[in-house]
Amino acid sequence: MTELQRLLAAYDENRAAGRACALATVVEVEGSAYRRPGARMLVTDDGRLTGAISGGCLEGDARQRACQALQRRQPVLVTYDTADEDDPRHGLGPGCQGVVRILLEPLDFQDPDNPLELLRGFARHPEPAVLATVFRCAAGQALAELGQRLLLLPDGQVRGSVLDNLDLTARLRHAADQALAQNHSLIGDYPGPGGGTVRVFLEVLRPPLHLTVYGAGNDAQPLVRLAAALGWHVTVVDGRPRLAAAERFPEAAAVRVVPLAEVPALPLAADYAVLLSHNYAYDYAVLHRLLHAPTPYLGLLGPRSKATRLLAELSAAEPAAEARLAGRLYSPVGLDVGAETPEEIALSIVAEIQAVLAGRPAGFLRHAAGPVHAARLPVSC
Repeated sequence: MTELQRLLAAYDENRAAGRACALATVVEVEGSAYRRPGARMLVTDDGRLTGAISGGCLEGDARQRACQALQRRQPVLVTYDTADEDDPRHGLGPGCQGVVRILLEPLDFQDPDNPLELLRGFARHPEPAVLATVFRCAAGQALAELGQRLLLLPDGQVRGSVLDNLDLTARLRHAADQALAQNHSLIGDYPGPGGGTVRVFLEVLRPPLHLTVYGAGNDAQPLVRLAAALGWHVTVVDGRPRLAAAERFPEAAAVRVVPLAEVPALPLAADYAVLLSHNYAYDYAVLHRLLHAPTPYLGLLGPRSKATRLLAELSAAEPAAEARLAGRLYSPVGLDVGAETPEEIALSIVAEIQAVLAGRPAGFLRHAAGPVHAARLPVSC
């Protein structure tokens, strides 16, 4: 279950119980911090927490301030300087050496465009979107108010509370297209006609990764469990009905029996793929089918000699096969972590997929020359 799914489940539970809630959202970070912009935490009026905005150092003070925001029925922006050893509001001291800004807002269960309802709207769409959140504005200026939001979907749909300002909405729509093209969240400053300026966090929202595991043997089970624990949407495909059974993969979104003869008719999806069938003919058929799919990652279990043989046979059948697989085929699959057991192998595969997804080299962090997280979000005006 993803963090968003947990937040929505807690939100629905508290709404059904009539328990007031506030949402804490990390909207800006300068320097280092445990969580990045977009991290969220739900706080109830009796102090229950779902999600996290730090490693545990800011939650206590944020809980108190969220309860105060509930009492006042007003959103508030709180700034934490984790490099300030004298700041009594948290116990972090100089650990993270960063400035974290958190927007705390009461949730109106009756508002169809409150933050979590907008996020629910995104979750129903299969493509990335942008959530634009106003988190700083001059008092009394009419451009926008603290906490106003727009959900900007790639099909042109727009939902949210800044719709009455058509000029700002248009500028945010343009910035959202820019963020989606760069696949990177942005922070923008937008001046109004009266001289005031609003600061907006344009968060790129990405749907869960879709992973198809071809092979339903025992070694596929820990891979499916671990991938599902990360919130990934996992489908298991195998030609053997005895193995491709839903009860063997309760965490999978779908388990399909696809005999070898039916592999050429599989849909050409953009899912990440891992081939674990332990059957050469089945792996060949799947790999041949995925040659023409927009699959960004193809992990193949087995020795290099197996991949070499597969590539030779595929190239004989289709001369452009090797070029089509260049940069997409990962074999032997997984990171080199000394994996031996099925669980360790699953860990190495999931870690490799995460590195590919994030565009990171997957080395030791202590050897990294740059920051652990991406630098401060670029500003788009």
